[in-house]
Amino acid sequence: MASQPRVTAPQQQTGNIVRDSALGLVPETLDKYMDLTRVIWEGGLLNPAEVEIARLRNARKVNCVFCKSVRYDIAVADGLTEEKVQMIDDDFQQTSLTDREKLILAFTDQYLNDPAGLGSELKEKLLQEFTPEELVHLSMAVAYFNGFSRCAVSLGGMPDELPVMQISVPQ
Repeated sequence: MASQPRVTAPQQQTGNIVRDSALGLVPETLDKYMDLTRVIWEGGLLNPAEVEIARLRNARKVNCVFCKSVRYDIAVADGLTEEKVQMIDDDFQQTSLTDREKLILAFTDQYLNDPAGLGSELKEKLLQEFTPEELVHLSMAVAYFNGFSRCAVSLGGMPDELPVMQISVPQ
């Protein structure tokens, strides 16, 4: 991980972990990002714990230290536990996650590795468990998470590890 930042965070700190990162250098863009974050978490068809499972799988695949350490409070309130978070690994199929949660992880992996290569077996399972609208929400959430975690990684300056921290959906 690049511990030297490629871009320095704003001098004036606000107390908001996202606004105080390098993303805070472009508040006009960041404000739209915060709006979209709220819609993904609060306006979609998937519940917050399901959204968080996809976000954390993306964070693990991209290796975004910040994203891996964050837990959204709305997902924790919805029942996401650290025990469940520990199951979001490469052996998730062998865990006690629900079939729906395992499908979210399988879809996220497929999306990140080969979005056009969705096999007929996975497609059939997804359509048995999720509505088309839920799959669109999941697709858009994963695309969003992937873009911003890659942005964070590319900007550098992250430590090798961070403690688990809970944050709120931006208001």
